[in-house]
Amino acid sequence: MATDVVQVTVPRSTGGHHVRAVKVVLHRELLRFVNDRTRMVTMLIQPVLWLFVMGTGLGTLVRGSIPGIDFRTFMYPGMISMTVITTAMFSAGSIVWDREFGFLREMLVAPVSRGAIVVGKCLGGAVVATCQGVVILALAGLVGVPYSPVLIVTLLAEMFLAAFTITAFGVTIAARMKNMQSFFGIMQMAIMPMIFLSGSMFPLANLPSWLHVLTTINPLTYAVDPMRQAVFGYLTVPAQVDAMLNPGISWFGNRLPVALEVGLVAVVGAVLLGVAVAQFRRTD
Repeated sequence: MATDVVQVTVPRSTGGHHVRAVKVVLHRELLRFVNDRTRMVTMLIQPVLWLFVMGTGLGTLVRGSIPGIDFRTFMYPGMISMTVITTAMFSAGSIVWDREFGFLREMLVAPVSRGAIVVGKCLGGAVVATCQGVVILALAGLVGVPYSPVLIVTLLAEMFLAAFTITAFGVTIAARMKNMQSFFGIMQMAIMPMIFLSGSMFPLANLPSWLHVLTTINPLTYAVDPMRQAVFGYLTVPAQVDAMLNPGISWFGNRLPVALEVGLVAVVGAVLLGVAVAQFRRTD
């Protein structure tokens, strides 16, 4: 008795096929974020505390030396960066969670490029982190930052770029991690020093030489400074205060233009994305 043979066909790998895979992973990240209200709230608590509690406390100490500006206004770009960075890292960490529960293996055996999965993951993490940062962005008026449409669009673009780079960094690490404890241990060891050395909580002017070097080689510094320069571009403060709080980043005595800083963040993000794709191609 003859048996019928059922043919199974696998869709051809095309550009449109990869784009759909990116959209599916991106959509899943958005759904996970929207459905996890606890995560949305907890990710906001730390930057809000830093901005309104620590910022107010420190502001009472330096009020006389920075006339015409609230110290919380100075800290505001840094708190946006902190929100975006921590949210992006949690998004990247979900890869380890998916591995523990077997969902990652299902994605890896799907007939799609692993590069498309990584791109979707990085875009998803960047969009989620940017959406979280919008909440801090809405608080601008409470710390003396004007609601200028151009400023808001500029900050949104810089937030997205920073979030994409950090998510790519997190995905690179998460690709080889087997459990959440190891991932977040490594991330805390790497990210917290980078946040503190980015100038998000203290001015970059008049630093000791060793601290100046550390802030200069810190990639997050080049993500925070463009946001601060964008904010200070819409403030009216005395020249000496602007020089103290918004000195920019200098290489060998020359101040870097914002375009170069943003370009460096984009290059780092592209390199990390390539490394993350290579890591996923070696993942079982």
